[in-house]
Amino acid sequence: MKNFSYIIVFSTAFHLLVPAQGLVKYPVTEKQTQTDDYFGTKVEDPYRWLEDDRSANTAEWVKRENSFTEDYLKMMPARARLKARLTELWNFNKQTAPYKKGDLFFCSRNNGLQNQSVLFVMNTLSDVGEVLLDPNTLSSDGTVSLNSTSISKDAKTLAYGISRAGSDWVEIHFRDIASKQDLPDVLKWVKFSGASWVGNSVYYSRYDEPQGSELSQSNKNHKVYLHHLGAEQQKDELVFEDKDHPNYNFGAWVSDDQRFLFLSTSESTSGEKLMVKDLTDPAGKFVSISDNFNNDYNIIDNDGPRIYVLTNKDAPKYKLVTIDVVNSEIKNWNTLIPESAHLLEGVRICNFKIIANYLQDVSSHLYLYEMSGKRLKEIPLQGICRLSAFNTDKNYDFATYSISQFTSPEQTYYLDGKTFESKLLFSPNCKFDSKNYITEQVFFPSKDGSMIPMFITHRKGLQLTPQTPCFVYGYGGFNISIAPEFRIDRAVFLEAGGIYCVPTLRGGGEYGEEWHKAGTKCNKQTVFDDFIAACEFLVSKKYTSYTKIAIHGRSNGGLLIGAVMTQRPDICKVAIPAVGVLDMLRFHLFTIGRAWTVDYGCSDNKTEFECLYKYSPLHNIKSVAYPATLILTGDHDDRVVPAHSFKFAATLQEKNTGPNPCLIRIDVNAGHGAGKPTSKQIDEFADLWAFTFKNLGIK
Repeated sequence: MKNFSYIIVFSTAFHLLVPAQGLVKYPVTEKQTQTDDYFGTKVEDPYRWLEDDRSANTAEWVKRENSFTEDYLKMMPARARLKARLTELWNFNKQTAPYKKGDLFFCSRNNGLQNQSVLFVMNTLSDVGEVLLDPNTLSSDGTVSLNSTSISKDAKTLAYGISRAGSDWVEIHFRDIASKQDLPDVLKWVKFSGASWVGNSVYYSRYDEPQGSELSQSNKNHKVYLHHLGAEQQKDELVFEDKDHPNYNFGAWVSDDQRFLFLSTSESTSGEKLMVKDLTDPAGKFVSISDNFNNDYNIIDNDGPRIYVLTNKDAPKYKLVTIDVVNSEIKNWNTLIPESAHLLEGVRICNFKIIANYLQDVSSHLYLYEMSGKRLKEIPLQGICRLSAFNTDKNYDFATYSISQFTSPEQTYYLDGKTFESKLLFSPNCKFDSKNYITEQVFFPSKDGSMIPMFITHRKGLQLTPQTPCFVYGYGGFNISIAPEFRIDRAVFLEAGGIYCVPTLRGGGEYGEEWHKAGTKCNKQTVFDDFIAACEFLVSKKYTSYTKIAIHGRSNGGLLIGAVMTQRPDICKVAIPAVGVLDMLRFHLFTIGRAWTVDYGCSDNKTEFECLYKYSPLHNIKSVAYPATLILTGDHDDRVVPAHSFKFAATLQEKNTGPNPCLIRIDVNAGHGAGKPTSKQIDEFADLWAFTFKNLGIK
């Protein structure tokens, strides 16, 4: 077991962090004596005090570091130019794929630079529609965002969740769709939950009100409630809890015909127990579909008691099965679409036909099937792309879907549910000249010989040389697939003659569960090896050179960058770890961090501690020269608490012996990233690219 030795010394002896060359004088950061004992290994944590997000000392440290970083960034002439160009590029119309509920259609739109997208309601797909909810009216600075929406089956009421300053905490409000006026109901302390309608009531999940810091306190005792419109929250009906397992999380949703209530139990980011209850039976009880956390289950639809389920049970790349809830034993399951060589990423039913979305070498492909599981044909998509939305219903004779590409913004299509032919429904007017850019996919060997895909995007006709600026982005974790997507901020780098590279790292979900497991727990080093091999490949092929490479990742990708730069500080000239998990020994002690232990392991376990300690970015900073580093975080990040970035920055500034700057940019009144207003995004990316251009020598 782990023992803590809390020796807190509030010393008045401050130290000035100055590299050996004396070129950069960083702000003063206090060190305290703090040593933890992990199975006989003594680990110092002198900046532990920065974990206290409520302390005046931490707030003062944030102010000093932000001031220091601002002094550096404001000296870069490209900053204003890049911000102006980003503003110009960002200023294009955006629209999500419309979806139908009742007799109405709904979608979100942004006219260009609105801080938050606006929810519209329409009578037809071609209707301009009316504003149903404008989140921009909820705050003066755009930091209140729309987290989720749910329309009642009769399309009379909207349930919408709002988040403040990027926090994962959500308040659910209700709005009458006809009058566009809010109802008095408000549901608080909601987290990791939607709102699923049954009649005039909603199922949702929440925690008890936090007794400590709501931004860092560990989230425990998730519960499912049923709220009846017009009632006060304290009168909500407790539907499910598990007092014996305070770390479990629960999700509840109702089938489209309102007959079944499904309840999912999870302890991590993948794998779930699944139960179902027949709501038409007053004496009905939950029936177990899965009683362990080994697999994932996605309920697609139901036909009476028969439910359609997408699962990786005995199928690492997923399959579609039907399960009779009355006879739900595995031996009675029927496979409609068996596992294939490619990842079955999603399934929908349109006009009583099955549409399956496969990820083939990290690019989306759509196929049409009979309800019997017989494949009919492929529904063509546009080139190397990712299906980003698909909206339909078994009773509809149409669908809408959106695709994303590295070189062009999201486009929306209408799919005829009789001919299953597509036509363009919406195309944005972005000022990025997409036709002049190209994406190619290459494969390279990783350290263990495995072949790893990588997307490379650049201007057509660009001559690649060792002097070509290169930006490598990665993630590699939690079964998440990093497939083609358009990121408008990357446009300024491509326009400057750079190449944008996205390797498909193990730990992600691009090739199914085996690919995912290959980069988890004590195999996590494989993810870093894949990324390092990608950089080495680019240099070996003379696409670029190490002094022209910038590396970047967010969240789990921030961990990736922290690990790579501490293991191979020579691999790049610029490193940008954003909202990263950087202290691998204590991540599980904050907010929802405990749920990540299935992917990472936990320092409470001796074997896993030894693996984590070997690569934990915070604990592997040595007195060497590091690349120019810009650490990004938000002071309201309650997903990956900013203490990770705070402690990493303080240690890096202390130990860096080279001339490259090691800075931290702490976005005030911002969280992990979701819901960040457009103005803050533009500011952040202007700084990111100004820092990158400066240190890669781009004019």
